[in-house]
Amino acid sequence: MIKGCKICGIKDSGSLNYIINHPYPPKFIGFICNYPKSSRYVELNSLNKLLNIKKSKSEFVAVLVKPNNKILEEIKSLPFDYYQLYDCTPDEIKIIKEKYQKKIITALTIKNELDVLRYKSFVDVTDVYLFDSKGYEKSHSFDHNLIKNIKLNKELMLAGNIKFDDNLKNYEKIANYLDLSGGLETSGLKDTSKIDIFLNNLNKLKNET
Repeated sequence: MIKGCKICGIKDSGSLNYIINHPYPPKFIGFICNYPKSSRYVELNSLNKLLNIKKSKSEFVAVLVKPNNKILEEIKSLPFDYYQLYDCTPDEIKIIKEKYQKKIITALTIKNELDVLRYKSFVDVTDVYLFDSKGYEKSHSFDHNLIKNIKLNKELMLAGNIKFDDNLKNYEKIANYLDLSGGLETSGLKDTSKIDIFLNNLNKLKNET
């Protein structure tokens, strides 16, 4: 059953304010903190300014690709509720989780069944599993049948080429949360009309179930 969503890759205050003040705001809002290759990356000074905002119902997620101690120290006072971690070992995640007292979204990039089965190594350090496509932000998709029948003891978030106007019922039996970024953009920028359609459709689905 889908409980909510994450809107990821926010980098401007206009989009952030729109999302926070939407009648049906997302459960999570994600910010790319240490991956300069991404067009959605927010450097530290801009991140400090962007997050100087009154939080509402949404929880803030720092998206981190194999973070080093420097970036972890730089963002530790920012109002993040979750760290979403790519390319980290279970031991590395355990250290980060205990030191910074954050909830953890363990991001696993999926191409085949062996990729899926890696989740078993992260059971003790994960609060939410994110199954994403290979290539980080390139909005590829993967075969969702690979994860249809796995039994997790944690919540599951799904990313990878999900569009704002998709039939969300297609994801009901797969995920607890949907993670969108590029699917809510036009010409590389967040599109509030697409965000509005998606959040309204998601709310409608939740009310039906």
